[in-house]
Amino acid sequence: MIGGRTQPKTDFSQGPVWRRILDQAGPLIVAQLVHLLYNVVDRIYLGHMGDGGGMALTGVGLTFPIVTLIMGFAALFGTGGVPLFSIARGAGDEARARRILGNSFTLQLVSSALLMVVGYLFMRPILFAFGASEDSFVYAKAYLDVYLVGTAFSMIATGLNGYINAQGFPRIGMLSIVIGAAANIALDPVFIFALGMGVKGAALATVISQGLSALWVLWFLTGQKAIIPLKRENMTLDGQVVRDIAKLGTANFIMQGTTCLVQIACNATLQQFGGDLYVGVMTVVNSVREIFLLPVNGITSGSQPVISYNYGARRYDRVLSGIRFNTLIGAGYTLVAWLLVLLLPRLWFGIFSDDPAMTEAGVEALRIYFFGFVAHHCPEEYFIAAVKIVVAFIVLIRVNVPLTLLLPRLGFGVKGVFLAEPVSNAVGGTACYLTMRLTQLRRIRRLAKQTNGKET
Repeated sequence: MIGGRTQPKTDFSQGPVWRRILDQAGPLIVAQLVHLLYNVVDRIYLGHMGDGGGMALTGVGLTFPIVTLIMGFAALFGTGGVPLFSIARGAGDEARARRILGNSFTLQLVSSALLMVVGYLFMRPILFAFGASEDSFVYAKAYLDVYLVGTAFSMIATGLNGYINAQGFPRIGMLSIVIGAAANIALDPVFIFALGMGVKGAALATVISQGLSALWVLWFLTGQKAIIPLKRENMTLDGQVVRDIAKLGTANFIMQGTTCLVQIACNATLQQFGGDLYVGVMTVVNSVREIFLLPVNGITSGSQPVISYNYGARRYDRVLSGIRFNTLIGAGYTLVAWLLVLLLPRLWFGIFSDDPAMTEAGVEALRIYFFGFVAHHCPEEYFIAAVKIVVAFIVLIRVNVPLTLLLPRLGFGVKGVFLAEPVSNAVGGTACYLTMRLTQLRRIRRLAKQTNGKET
């Protein structure tokens, strides 16, 4: 009972855990599928522009670390508060949940303004540090000149959407992504081809689309349908709430930050050992990776509010059920995904590029890069959902960056950059699994026995 109303659909302590996770994950997978189109449709169009398409892909690929860093701050101040919000709901502390939501919104507005200013001031040195050449810089700058205008749209749409899902409205959360993605898909060919704007057209379509998504998210969270709405009186920053959000969000930020570092190391090393061609290849490889990560990310995102809610409600038996379900689904899916890439690499690469030279280099790169994909899944979402900060830091430690820098210099050349990913996945995945088994899983089992919880 919240605010005098019964909300059975938002009470994650009832019903089979696997079903509640799938109820949440189903719309999120659809939303992420659409969001994937949101992200990759630009690259698909740019990769088939004809002359200059390969260089356009390379230029856009150089912007990935910057976009990832922006998403890292959305995770730090936005999605970092979602598990806390869910725990507060599970514990019946509606006032704290309201403050978390309001403070999260303010933090995203302030950080987005700062990131936009820094991006414009230091664009050239940043891009060259990330592996740009004089040729590819032209395309990267053209994209960022437009994209950075929509920094706040991007962060709000991404960072606040989780608060819709955490209130038990995954279909509404799905629509926030669908609206933006549909607009992006429709506007891309108009701006890129019909108006001849090229890379700038792709960026403009993205900004408009993110703006529409952000407006939808704000419309719902400030409306009457929201169980815990976004209100002005909760937007004043509260030191303790900010610390709590940042403390938990840091785990997600580190994950995004390491991804950013990996992208920088890959682009810079590939530029040194293979030139613009291989930077473009990595752009496509990352795009294919996004496709195959989509379902497992949907399950992960769907499980977080369920696990967090039950953790806050002290239903530790249900937390265990969620962990088991995620582990089995994740391991099985990543095995199938790896086989599909191994058997059909030319098909997947061809979605993004019709450049013969890039395709030949990319097919081999895909097979190497995805070799350890089956080890990619790790139930790290439990650590984040249950606010186990120290453990989250341990399992998120990556070895990819040093391997990316070292292997090419040991004689592997450009192959070493792509080989770093499966080696890193094997090491990180094993460490994550063992950490969970030896620490948190034992603890949660003990708590489940003490509370004599039974799944309903």
